[in-house]
Amino acid sequence: MNQASLHQMVAAKHSDDKKATHFDELFELRLATNLTLIKDLFFSIYPRATHGKAFKQLLDVLPALHKKRAPTLKAQDIERLQQGNWYQSEKLVGMQLYVDHFTKDLKGLADKLDYFEKLGVNFLHLMPITPRPNGENDGGYAVNSYHEVDPRYGTKKDLLELTEKMRDKNMYLMLDFVANHTSNEYPWAKKAIAGDASYQEYYYTFPDRTVPDAFEATLPEIFPMTSPGNFTYHPKMKRWVMTVFNSYQWDLNYSNPFVFMKMLENLLKLVNLGVDVVRLDALAFMWKKLGTQSQNLPEVHALISLFRLCLQVFAPGVVFLAEAIVAPNDIVKYFGTGATEGNECEIAYNATFMALLWDAIATKKTSLLYKSLQNLPSKPDDTTWINYIRCHDDIGLGFEDRFITEIGWNAQSHRKFLLDYYCQAIEWSPAMGQLFMYNPKTGDGRITGSAASLLGLEKALKQKDDKGLRKAIDKIVMMHGLVLGYNGIPLIYAGDEIGTLNDYTYLTDPDKKDDSRWVNRPSHNWDEVAVLDTGKTYASEIFFALQKLIRLRKQLPVFADQNNLSLYYSHNQHTFLFERTSQDGKGVLVLCNFDEVSHEIDRVELGSYGKQSGTKDLISGKRMKFVSGKLKLQPYQLCWLVKS
Repeated sequence: MNQASLHQMVAAKHSDDKKATHFDELFELRLATNLTLIKDLFFSIYPRATHGKAFKQLLDVLPALHKKRAPTLKAQDIERLQQGNWYQSEKLVGMQLYVDHFTKDLKGLADKLDYFEKLGVNFLHLMPITPRPNGENDGGYAVNSYHEVDPRYGTKKDLLELTEKMRDKNMYLMLDFVANHTSNEYPWAKKAIAGDASYQEYYYTFPDRTVPDAFEATLPEIFPMTSPGNFTYHPKMKRWVMTVFNSYQWDLNYSNPFVFMKMLENLLKLVNLGVDVVRLDALAFMWKKLGTQSQNLPEVHALISLFRLCLQVFAPGVVFLAEAIVAPNDIVKYFGTGATEGNECEIAYNATFMALLWDAIATKKTSLLYKSLQNLPSKPDDTTWINYIRCHDDIGLGFEDRFITEIGWNAQSHRKFLLDYYCQAIEWSPAMGQLFMYNPKTGDGRITGSAASLLGLEKALKQKDDKGLRKAIDKIVMMHGLVLGYNGIPLIYAGDEIGTLNDYTYLTDPDKKDDSRWVNRPSHNWDEVAVLDTGKTYASEIFFALQKLIRLRKQLPVFADQNNLSLYYSHNQHTFLFERTSQDGKGVLVLCNFDEVSHEIDRVELGSYGKQSGTKDLISGKRMKFVSGKLKLQPYQLCWLVKS
């Protein structure tokens, strides 16, 4: 059973008393509610016979850290429980950003909250702000600390002031918890390097290649070009260390219960800083087992559920986001299945939807989009997606080959076409992206680039192509309109709201030049922002188009995620249609045209939206006109239809 619903019931029956004793009583109630599940999960991973002492320590950690949680956060926890599934609201609209690329530091970010309010954004994902090694550090995902602030961003006091200011504005904050690994400069790693055997067991370290070679037989390579293999030899320690991502990122050994205990402490200390959503980074890799790919293992799900149930006791107003960019049938498992059903992550990235949208842009057809979506497993009612078109990372082509084959395409050729289309290997393509981690042995690769450059804006500006510029702007707005209308929390990548282009300065930085993902990690263009209100730039047109869509979304409760999305099917393979409905019978039909020429949809294919003469498009504000029983969609046109 979903334990969160039990906590909501308990909170609903209690008054708004904000005395410390009242918070303590509710904490004890939550602990009693979850204790059996926590104990069963703990001993399913760590046998009772040898790890009973560790479990007793766990029961000491939770109340000790809860006493340090600020009364305002404890009160907020209760308010969130009384609200229900607040993370499913239509009023949530997010933005992901690098603090130093956006405004330099946390104080500067606090001064820019009015910019987010102007656009309509009220949910921020800040890329890692914790200390990291100098030089290569995977964009901050090689962590030296889990709850301190890197001096380049300010101080912990600055972060606390930011979170307080955000709470006053009803804004939400998401920060990363790098669950799978630390940096090689983390205190545990330093102790391991110094020869402390107990800390060497916090990681996967081996005296020779026997076990590493056995692992390598089944482990895939994450970064085959820049970090081949999964182990790194450390000469001072004279041991091989598992480093699945990069040589400076050491994989944690969760088969050691004290690793879980210490990581739980790190998590709770992070949450006490005022975090609303915890992004569990690289969680699919958290358990290693010989003879497997060491991804998505059952023990991973048990671990996540154990973290979640402890977090519910400690801070029930905080939720988890699963950063698991895995196959569609695997991603839904991070919401919880079987013994952990409803008790893992509340939110997950909808990477499949993102990749399918880029496929439809390149092919101008929605065949694979429909085929894949109609075969996706359903998610639990109490969960939601984060929908996005771009983020700090690459675009992976995570489609199932069988679906590509079933629509009549060759899977290998199709993947090559997508790489060529987006990475400047086809002359007529408007996209200006770059290859990331191309593996010539398999032909696999990924795509990097800003949304604007991938959608043709950069090339149109270079060629002074007014028609191309118009198409690019329309594509940018259409793509964002689709994620704003789909089930889940829409997340805009900072800069996309003003059409920011690729940033090629990374090529001159020796620590970044081999990682093409930096091309879509630009500094925010505040000069462009300063002239938005003139309405004379493409950035202004994009910004205010998205502002309007966000405002409309927040006015329509139908966009709250209640698993209330239905696909509509058209005979026109260039169009995409879906409906969002509410329990009172109201609905919005979202439809668009992925082609650069106009297309028609038969009136009958719009269901009840095509039967009434008063059907209105909320975006244009105009009533729909049917000519000879057909609705004409302009190139890259997006409509949100409602019945009068």
